[in-house]
Amino acid sequence: MKLTLKPLFHRIFLCMLLAACALSCDLTLIPEDTVTPDTSFKSRTDLDNWCNYYYNIFESAETYSGRNADDLVDNSLGDIILGTRYATDDLDAKNEWYWKHLRNINYCLERVHQCEDAQAAKEYTGVCYFFRALTYFEKVMRFGDVPWYDHVLGSDETGELRRPRDDRGFVMDKVMEDLDNAIEMLPEGKDVYHVTKWTALALKSRAALFEGTWRVYHEMEDAEKYLVQAVEAAEEFIDDSPYSIWSGGENPYRTLFNSLDAVEQEIILAKRYSQAAAVSSSVQFNLRNAKMGFTRRFMNHYLMKDGSRFTDIPGHGTMMWREETSGRDPRMAQTVLCPGYDLLRNVNIIGVSKYGNDFSALTGYEPVKFALDCSVQDYSGASKSFSDFPLFRAAEVYLNFAEAKAELGIFTQDDADKSIKPLRDRAGMPNLDVAAASESPDPYLLACYPNAVGRPLLGLILEIRRERTVELVMEGLRQWDMLRWKEGLQMVNENASYYGMYVPGPGIYDLDGDGANDTEFYTSSPASTAKDKLVTLKIGSSVILSEGESGYVTAWAGSMFTFDEGRDYLWPIPAAQRVSTGGMLTQNPGWNDGLNF
Repeated sequence: MKLTLKPLFHRIFLCMLLAACALSCDLTLIPEDTVTPDTSFKSRTDLDNWCNYYYNIFESAETYSGRNADDLVDNSLGDIILGTRYATDDLDAKNEWYWKHLRNINYCLERVHQCEDAQAAKEYTGVCYFFRALTYFEKVMRFGDVPWYDHVLGSDETGELRRPRDDRGFVMDKVMEDLDNAIEMLPEGKDVYHVTKWTALALKSRAALFEGTWRVYHEMEDAEKYLVQAVEAAEEFIDDSPYSIWSGGENPYRTLFNSLDAVEQEIILAKRYSQAAAVSSSVQFNLRNAKMGFTRRFMNHYLMKDGSRFTDIPGHGTMMWREETSGRDPRMAQTVLCPGYDLLRNVNIIGVSKYGNDFSALTGYEPVKFALDCSVQDYSGASKSFSDFPLFRAAEVYLNFAEAKAELGIFTQDDADKSIKPLRDRAGMPNLDVAAASESPDPYLLACYPNAVGRPLLGLILEIRRERTVELVMEGLRQWDMLRWKEGLQMVNENASYYGMYVPGPGIYDLDGDGANDTEFYTSSPASTAKDKLVTLKIGSSVILSEGESGYVTAWAGSMFTFDEGRDYLWPIPAAQRVSTGGMLTQNPGWNDGLNF
């Protein structure tokens, strides 16, 4: 009997205890561990916990570093080049047509006044304004006109979900307004992992330059209004911020990108990766495993070290690897695998300790920007990169300033000294000569950017684009630059093949010029043997050459990609969204979603 009565007694006692507690407690109170709109947003910690979510708006380091345009190709390319954007997609997986972030931002803006810390309330209001501006700027970049919402929609506001898009000019003016508020409210100190006043100024210079130049080259009104704002934001940053161009170490440009921790002298905001926190990327792994390769078009942007044009040299088009990389802008050897590069690896790729060119890159020009000087085993595996990734850095702001002033037609030598010279000084290059660039526009760059023809300061605009191309490569901006300059055709191989390194024909070569043969190109069978420890490449198989048995290493030779000038500068509005609004959301030009409204 004891075995059955004891559990029963315990159950009865427990019920009596719970009843007594219920009679003695106020059941209308909210438990202390329950978070509601009225109990949250009370402290700096509450706001920080909520707003940290916003940093997910930034894409991954892999996405930024591997974004393809005319400068960099790999074995997957991207939606624009592949032509795989469809109006039938929901487009929310990549934060494209995705609005949850906006709702969370507006939700916080409506409750931040509940914070009992006035200074925290001000700062985090600035954070919200920054991220709302970023969210809408990225929407405008993709879709043009988009609906503007500055509050959380209530259940009785269904009409707000079924209204037309707002004009991109109206939205971008709101973006500028939000950024001005953020600039006023955010703290002025350095914080490489959180937004500050200086991050907001950097974003304003980027967004205003984008919109201003979009309007210039897509023939829309009010370009000057945004270009002026880009100049003002960038100049305030250059004059007043605690940031400058970092020039430490023997190869300062390279070490800026292969440091584990962001270099805070120049990097304004970074995406944090940490081995201790087990937060990693696959950037270094992707350099080789995605077969990433720079195009010859990109390589030809680099000047000679004395500031003269490589593409003015007779015979430059048939120079081989050693010759074409000699005497160039030092940033080339700190960005691209060049002869003499001594990255040591655990895996002995070609039988020697010095890392030579094994043509794993689709074009033969392998990136080394973001590659750490360490072994494959340590950092090069999938999800084993722990270097912080720069989202905003001072160099871009300097270039935004230069480009906006040039597009306004008011760029002077003093402006070059203020913006271009610090970058050239870091690289060990002579400064831009404004008079010489104005008098003699580079014909090679004219062919790369034909839509720039007719601009008042054409020669300077081209040289600033050259500087931007080599300085900011692999930082996620090139695709957007080509779209705003209306040079989409230049990104696809229907217009310009993805050419790489030049190969005269079959034979055994000393490509790096160190006195020992290292590579053989052959057509049927190699003449060398394994003991020769050469990289052996079969023409037509391992490498495709533009002229059959000679010419440029050509990526994606068997595929043809096109760009529709009347359609492809903007993304389609998702058809499902258009249906849900009864056609109030109109479709972008050229996109066919099968709907009759």
